[in-house]
Amino acid sequence: MKTLQQAKEEYKSECFDGRDLSRLAKFIHEKDLSDFGIELKGKYKGKWDRAEYREFTRENVLIQLQKDLDFAFEKAYNQRGISSSCMFEVIKMWSWILEDGVGERYDYCNYGLQLYIAMSKKYGFEIPTP
Repeated sequence: MKTLQQAKEEYKSECFDGRDLSRLAKFIHEKDLSDFGIELKGKYKGKWDRAEYREFTRENVLIQLQKDLDFAFEKAYNQRGISSSCMFEVIKMWSWILEDGVGERYDYCNYGLQLYIAMSKKYGFEIPTP
């Protein structure tokens, strides 16, 4: 699995709304967020580490991946193109962080379902039905 240092130095967001970085931010201490190009809104300043921060471990990343896959499937099944394309980038980011190579095999089509299914199978997550 990549380290946060590697993510800071190597990851390039392809998500136009920053959705990928907002999920990664949950694993970054408030004092370090600006190093990743992330700026907190006023209501979160000074509260981030208590309310949002999670330790950057494989287990915690997989928990977040599963939540993101559930949301991605929902958007894909409801043919929400913009949201699904953003979630495609989020799932590709987690694949890159987990160094599993799955995200590299898929281009965005069919609302990202091929990637979502492949990632779910890789990690033993349930694949929801439409």
